[in-house]
Amino acid sequence: MKRFVFTILSACVGLAVNAQESAADSVLQHIGGGRLTIGGYGEANFSRNYFSDHVSRYSQPEEHRNDPSHGRFDIPHAVIYLGYQFGKGWSFGTEVEFEHGGAGIAYEKENEEGGEWEQETEKGGEVELEQFWIQKSFASWANLRAGHIVVPVGLNNAHHEPLSFFTVYRPEGENTILPSTWHQTGVSFWGRYGDFRYEAQLLAGLNADHFTNVGWIHKGHKSPLEFDVANKYGASLRIDNYSIPGLRIGLSGYYGHSIGNTYPNDANGAGATYKGAVAIGAVDFTYNAHNWIVRGQADYGYLGDAEQLKYMYNRLNSKSPYKHSAFVSGNAYAVGIEAGYNIFSQFKDLRQSGQRLYIFGRYEQYNPYASDTKGISYDYTAVKRMAFGLNYHPIRQIVIKGEYSKRFLKSAYNNEPSVNIGVAFEGFFI
Repeated sequence: MKRFVFTILSACVGLAVNAQESAADSVLQHIGGGRLTIGGYGEANFSRNYFSDHVSRYSQPEEHRNDPSHGRFDIPHAVIYLGYQFGKGWSFGTEVEFEHGGAGIAYEKENEEGGEWEQETEKGGEVELEQFWIQKSFASWANLRAGHIVVPVGLNNAHHEPLSFFTVYRPEGENTILPSTWHQTGVSFWGRYGDFRYEAQLLAGLNADHFTNVGWIHKGHKSPLEFDVANKYGASLRIDNYSIPGLRIGLSGYYGHSIGNTYPNDANGAGATYKGAVAIGAVDFTYNAHNWIVRGQADYGYLGDAEQLKYMYNRLNSKSPYKHSAFVSGNAYAVGIEAGYNIFSQFKDLRQSGQRLYIFGRYEQYNPYASDTKGISYDYTAVKRMAFGLNYHPIRQIVIKGEYSKRFLKSAYNNEPSVNIGVAFEGFFI
């Protein structure tokens, strides 16, 4: 049953979910000749944050040391998977994700305003098509996929489902500096040979107009248009090794140009002078054996021509959808490690019932503004974070999470403790 669930999941979302499953394995390998697969995952969380939520909590930290705590309910992700096997090696996969409850817009007749019709936003959040691809499988070592695909750079993008991390929310470091989940339209070649799994992708380039001081390239894959601009291109590569039982070790990277990848294409503008080269290197691992699960990653990123981004036309134009006034760093990094032990493994009845209770700890350190640009510093972006808590699995497909976490900032700022509780599922119905 374990391999049944995990094989489907890794295929539908293009990502691995345990130490022995990996990014783009076929969604249909598990179903014994069936054609249709339906599944999904979702999370419902509660947080109580014991720090200020005021907009100036970093620019005026001394004014907000004693601000009240604040609480939030949230549905970070609710996902529906669909997969279909056409036959003769052809298959299809898609993923629709509702983030933070989705978004709702409706027309209403406002009696308070003379019966006028108005369009109102009913709910925040996003609805995204994170995957939509056609695949031709020639052999286990040769699969060609085209469409909207997940870019498996880093641990978080390659293992983002809620049963693939201990914390209530996705690991914070990678989720801050990289797109998450990183998905773009392109072409992918992937396969397995021996103890290796590999994947190479050609993609539309990132858009430097979306880069920020507090998120680095996090929003760079998004487009405010009805299409993704592809004046510039990027490429990603991932290799995973499974030689040691229970252990997966992965290397991944990305390279592409980002300045000028916007609309309209100005042949004589900044894109003709500057490249905005984005280079990312990452190493990650998952160990799942002897009642232990240990995960870790390290990511480093470089952005060329970073000092030019503040002055790009679209960022200065008051009518554009970008308008970022801060500098962007030439470098960013994120490192993290978490470990959990299943204490129910020591009790025969609980072990045989399939229940699991992991006690875990996590530490991470990250900075989306790791190098000052033109001597400008944003010291509050350097974060060290610790978390510890419990994950209870009453059955394999469901987890109840609880944790205490704390962000440690530089001494000029206020640390940020919080308590988080969540429940999540991950499974397949057909």
